[in-house]
Amino acid sequence: MEDIMERKQETTGIKLFTLNSNRELAAKIADYMNVELCDASIKHFSDGEIQIKVNESIRGDDVYVIQSIADPINENFMELMVMIDALRRSSAGTINVVIPYYGYARADRKTRSREPITAKLIANLIEMAGVDRVIAMDLHAAQLQGFFNIPVDHIFAIFEQAKYFKEKGLDHDVVVVAPDHSSVKGARNLAELLKAPIAIIDERHVDGKTYNAVIGDVKGYRCIVVDDMIDTGHRMMTAATTLKEAGATDIYACATHAILSGTSVEDLKKSDFCEVVVTDTISLPEEKKFDKLTTISVAEVLGEAISLIYNNHSVNELFDKSSDI
Repeated sequence: MEDIMERKQETTGIKLFTLNSNRELAAKIADYMNVELCDASIKHFSDGEIQIKVNESIRGDDVYVIQSIADPINENFMELMVMIDALRRSSAGTINVVIPYYGYARADRKTRSREPITAKLIANLIEMAGVDRVIAMDLHAAQLQGFFNIPVDHIFAIFEQAKYFKEKGLDHDVVVVAPDHSSVKGARNLAELLKAPIAIIDERHVDGKTYNAVIGDVKGYRCIVVDDMIDTGHRMMTAATTLKEAGATDIYACATHAILSGTSVEDLKKSDFCEVVVTDTISLPEEKKFDKLTTISVAEVLGEAISLIYNNHSVNELFDKSSDI
């Protein structure tokens, strides 16, 4: 604890900015780090053009900008680009972008002919704009770090999630479930922290029909279905239905990024989940909040990451918090 307080005291010279995508999270990060958010004016013209002005000197300073590339994705991404240009032309010492949610991350490879790899395009644009370092949380695929030729610190929400479930008593008689085969690694990591077994939802397509089954024993157990994001919620709700049919008792959904597009909110309200646990990497409007939804904050882990990086300390300790859970 003393080391943390020393680092927080050493961040008094940091320049921390936020744009419009997630001001609530930025304010929590600033509060945790005991620093003030710096002043910048952001104006949107009637035709959609964005104007940004940095209202204080940042010459030679280490600047950190907090911005999720979330809905409205293109508008928030363009805000980030304009801000980076403003910082570079204001002679910032280093420009570091904190991206709690990295939009376009699912387009990380070609699945059909003549498709773009948009996640790589976003990385190229960020790098070309003049960014020195990227801090991201729970990327859709870890290999996205390799899309950059600048340092990337990939931070995880899993320790906060595991701590939350353990405090609820969900560290016994519980099974951690991957909603599909691509989510097994995340499920296994959470299961290791909770010292729980894992199961997998296996989806098969036979003669034009879709069949779902559970690989693993869930009968009579509480289940946590874990994924990196909830978008339409279809995969999560299919998992919940399959688990209920297999004899699971209480079923929880766990994801870092709450995109919640389309009819997902109404569908989740009526689903077999007793609770949907997400983080605040994406700022949710009031109409997307509902009784089953619980939001835990990642401000502390992001604030700690910024503090460590600013003071040239290793961020490795953020990945070894098993003893704190």
